This record gives sequence, structure tokens and C-alpha cells, in this order.
Amino acid sequence: MATQVEEEVQNRFGIQKLYIKDVSFESPVSPEVFRKQWKPDIKMEMNAANAKIDEHLFEVVLTITITANLEEETAFLVEVQQAGIFEIQSNSEEEMKRALGSFCPNILFPYARETIDNLVTRGGFPPLMLAPVNFDALFLQAQQNAASETAAKPASTTEH
Repeated sequence: MATQVEEEVQNRFGIQKLYIKDVSFESPVSPEVFRKQWKPDIKMEMNAANAKIDEHLFEVVLTITITANLEEETAFLVEVQQAGIFEIQSNSEEEMKRALGSFCPNILFPYARETIDNLVTRGGFPPLMLAPVNFDALFLQAQQNAASETAAKPASTTEH
């Protein structure tokens, strides 16, 4: 019984703060871009990073960059760094990695998505609602890629 209570105390997750760390919007070819037919090529880049603040406090930053190109020109470029401070206590390293690499970005994404849509529409462009992202699948894929890279590395040789 005591073990179960200790385990429950050790496994904790809490959101301490959600905030925008950095935001940028550029429309380098406006107002000319508004005279063209709107059929953009949209590219999205996404990255999540984390840093330990204190023993059980972590900052997680989800960076999303959207580039909309129209006829070889950049119609707009928007970048949002949505961040959060999370309290995470876990019994296992694997649970900790999953929380930082999947669960926290999952919480941050809707806020980043809303900020991006707001910036794009305030920039005079049609709404841009990003599709949901499966951070669990991305986390698992990153783990598999890391494992296969480790397995593919040749064993180092030492000379005597």
C-alpha cells in the first residue's frame, strides 16, 4: 500500500504557465500579393525543444514556421514559439521523455495554431487552420529513427 502511495506522489504532471515566447509575421510582397489569385504553396516546419528549469520544472517550446509561397514569391512567413512551464515528476526516464516529447507539445499546439491563424488573418490573408498533429506518432517515429541510427553505426575500433 505504501509503495502505491509513493508511486502516485512521484508521478505528477502539472501546467505551471503557458505563454508566447516569440512571434513573427512578415509579408514581404504586400500589397502586390493581394492582387494575385490565392493558390499558395504552404510549407510547415515544426520543432519541439525542452530545457530543465528546476528539479521537476521544465520549459517546453513548440516552434512552428509557416511559409506561404505564391508564384515563386513569399506571400507570408509566420513563426510562433509557443511555450509552457510544466511540472513533471516521473518514476521512469521513458515516461519523462514521453511527457516532454509528446504530451507537452500536444498541449501547446492548439495555442500555437490559434496564434498563427490570428496573425495570418490580421495580415490580410484567408484563415489558415492547421490540421491536428499526432505528437505521439512523431515521438515514436523519432525514437525509432534514433534507435536505427544507433544500430547502423559501425562499432568503433581501437588500436593497441
